[in-house]
Amino acid sequence: HLIRSETRIVFLIFNAEKIIMLADIAQQSSYAIGWGTLALINAGLAQSKKRSGIAWFLVSLLLGPIATFFIVILESVAKK
Repeated sequence: HLIRSETRIVFLIFNAEKIIMLADIAQQSSYAIGWGTLALINAGLAQSKKRSGIAWFLVSLLLGPIATFFIVILESVAKK
């Protein structure tokens, strides 16, 4: 009975570690989804100010909310 109890404990610990690992992955993926969504929003905001949407999308992937700040404070590009 002692060996069975130890096996059960090891099995439960192993499963608990897997659950924690899956929760961490889910949390990280939600951060990535949020960061990507912000980059898309920033691209649209940049285009509304006559700036390159793709360039600001890429910058936003690196800088996130800092890029949003810069897009908001920059003036629109004048039409030629």
